[in-house]
Amino acid sequence: MVTKTILKGTYCLLINLEKDSVIKVGKLGELDFKKGGYVYVGSALNSLEGRIKRHLSHDKKLHWHVDYLLSNRDAEIVDVIYTVSEDKIECKIAEKIAENGIGIDNFGCSDCKCSSHLFYFEKLDDLEKYCLESYEKLGLSPQKFKKK
Repeated sequence: MVTKTILKGTYCLLINLEKDSVIKVGKLGELDFKKGGYVYVGSALNSLEGRIKRHLSHDKKLHWHVDYLLSNRDAEIVDVIYTVSEDKIECKIAEKIAENGIGIDNFGCSDCKCSSHLFYFEKLDDLEKYCLESYEKLGLSPQKFKKK
């Protein structure tokens, strides 16, 4: 019998939004999103691979704040960077990314004390740069998720 290892960890979705958009985000209501890049920081302490694949899917129930952003036809995940860890470190990563990005108030952080887990960057090139930098500053080994 083959047993599959269930990985736990933290991930960053690197998202390109093609044009300015007003998007209704659950209980947060309608939010203005500027054209550009966004980094969403999340964690999966049940199944990291399953959570990432869910985010990459277009056919899903809207549950998390990021689902509403990703349901916009002008939003696309361009990359996923993650690290495997038993520890809940998404807030630490979000804190490092916040040093360079503009946080979207209350987005993705209803279960913690952070002000945001979604950060705006005008230039798409900055998404990967600051995401990787945040992992490295925390002594973590970031990996890229291979989309199939």
